[in-house]
Amino acid sequence: MITAQALALCIFTAAQTYSVPPTVILGVLHVEGGRVGQAVANTNGTYDLGPMQINTIWVPQLSRYWGVSEKTALRWVRDDACVNIGVGTWILRSKMNETGSLAGGIAHYHSATPWRGKNYRDKVMGAMHLYRLVRQPSDLVMASRSYPPG
Repeated sequence: MITAQALALCIFTAAQTYSVPPTVILGVLHVEGGRVGQAVANTNGTYDLGPMQINTIWVPQLSRYWGVSEKTALRWVRDDACVNIGVGTWILRSKMNETGSLAGGIAHYHSATPWRGKNYRDKVMGAMHLYRLVRQPSDLVMASRSYPPG
């Protein structure tokens, strides 16, 4: 079990490391709804792991990068909240880089299929608005034009 303070530290460390707004990480965590130790089966034979629901397609790459077995990499992503949040934020940053925007990165975190990605992005923005992390869902689109701060 991770304390709220430790979770906040994980979120803020990942946010700073990958230049992703912590409010977006919180929005993704809310929408994904995963838990430490959780592995959710997908219809394509993969699993989504832990709080940010990291797909197991990432495990071989993480295993090579970390120099550990795939079994160990899977266990770390599934069972360690900080590792999971760090990996999820790294994936989000890579999707932001690919699409050239924060909003596009959020959409592609879930799916590169346009309508699926848009629906997911709208859910994340709605969650951020619900928790008063942004004033209006459109604030995220405006913020994505100027983030990271320069």
